[in-house]
Amino acid sequence: MAWLKHQTRSVIAFAILVTGVLCFGGPARANESGLELISAENFAIFGDFRLSAADGERSWVDSEFGKLRDGGTASQDVNVQPELGSAALVWQPRFNWSLSGTVVALVQGGGKAEVGVSEAFLNFKPLGGGMVKISARAGLMIPPISLEHSGAEWGVTETITPSAINSWIGEEVRVAGIEITGRANLGEHRLAATFAGFDLNDTAGALLAFRGWALHDRVALAFRSQPLPPHSPSWPVQLPRYSHPVIDIDGGVLRRPGYFAKLAWDMPIPVHVEFLHFDNNGNPQAVNANREYGWRTKFDNIGLVAELADKWELRAQVMQGRTIMGLESTRELAVDMRFRAAYAMVTRSMNRGSISGRIDLFGTRNRGTILMQDDDEDGWAVTAAARRSLSMNFEMLAEILHAKTTRGARNRIGIPPRQTQNQLLVSMRLHW
Repeated sequence: MAWLKHQTRSVIAFAILVTGVLCFGGPARANESGLELISAENFAIFGDFRLSAADGERSWVDSEFGKLRDGGTASQDVNVQPELGSAALVWQPRFNWSLSGTVVALVQGGGKAEVGVSEAFLNFKPLGGGMVKISARAGLMIPPISLEHSGAEWGVTETITPSAINSWIGEEVRVAGIEITGRANLGEHRLAATFAGFDLNDTAGALLAFRGWALHDRVALAFRSQPLPPHSPSWPVQLPRYSHPVIDIDGGVLRRPGYFAKLAWDMPIPVHVEFLHFDNNGNPQAVNANREYGWRTKFDNIGLVAELADKWELRAQVMQGRTIMGLESTRELAVDMRFRAAYAMVTRSMNRGSISGRIDLFGTRNRGTILMQDDDEDGWAVTAAARRSLSMNFEMLAEILHAKTTRGARNRIGIPPRQTQNQLLVSMRLHW
């Protein structure tokens, strides 16, 4: 396929660049340089095995309309099944004391099993430095937006299912570029500023527009597709039933580079706040041979982490943005969608685990020739989770999630506009 050949050329070019750095940019004596490629310290393995019980509509993962990772049976009865959540192999080679790498190979289970690479980038952290410390990343990466994920494998920490905001970041916002961060201490205040230029995220917004918000822990993999639900038969254009989050649509890598900028502030009191602006700078008129369109997607995200009292913590994020697609000859947009979401999660730490409660609010507003006012979505979800560490390498989590959404356009394909789903997950996580 033409798009695959184009993306493969970009990956080959990046691989040649990395090879050049390793072969010609490193010190001659590996032992003194800190070179370490293949050892137990360079690898980590993560596994998530779970038992799921869910009702309601079948999941969006199966190209249907369910909002959760799992869904009910064909008759919307409770569906109980054991499944692989995910398994990750993380390779973190060190080329010298300042330069290292991260490659995350991931297997995702569930209704649609997938294997691929979720992230692959170089880390540059020079030793020493003055008042301002500089670090950088370059490659395929997830922007630093989520306050619920951590670790090289980008795993959810206190729950099994992330919020609607960070579910969407994982499923559609994947960038290939260069990110630079500067950090400084001003008295008891710690400040950090990040700027990145990127490409290969031209379709971010497609899944959010056609399916709406969702809550799940599946992530985008390089050059793999995400399923879209059935389209309305009244739409004037034919669109594919899938979207590729990692792809170039506008005719050349870095022809229209996007960017994001982030400011973070750690106060003298135990409060962390951050602001991020994201703009993929996609061309909404671009379209490839498979009828995948470019999307211009911009959003702002505000995050907060605060210690409320002894062993109590609050995490919250608010996001608001806009995505457009398909400028027609009449100067009307096929899709002009404004989206917003917020969550607040309270966590109580205990001796060997934690309990957490989270509430999500989310919605979209549509104007265009394909998506119109009937396609507006409103929804909310409540999540309760408990985590227990069993040993250094094992922990168990249990979670119950209730979600309710309303989208009037569902009437056009003969299903009720209101959707209610419940999901119970019990997960065993292991890591080495």
